[in-house]
Amino acid sequence: MSIDPRVALSSLTTALEEHLIAASNRRGDGDPSVEAAFFAVADAFEVYEDALYEAYNEVTPLQVFDDEDDEDEESDVDDDEDLEIVEE
Repeated sequence: MSIDPRVALSSLTTALEEHLIAASNRRGDGDPSVEAAFFAVADAFEVYEDALYEAYNEVTPLQVFDDEDDEDEESDVDDDEDLEIVEE
């Protein structure tokens, strides 16, 4: 069953508005409402992107980054390459 891209876009804009509300009412670092709103935006975006592609074979210029992607990139970096020994 395919989702109408307009419906998915409406859900995405709603998620973005809810994220703004959560961010403006933040109660400190790690506020669970901000985190939940963050993930709701990411999920709504992926649904929109899939619906857009299925309906029109089109994508957006945006990308959602996962924490797992960041960890993979960090593990590929050799810390020794960035070190420079300075002798006086």
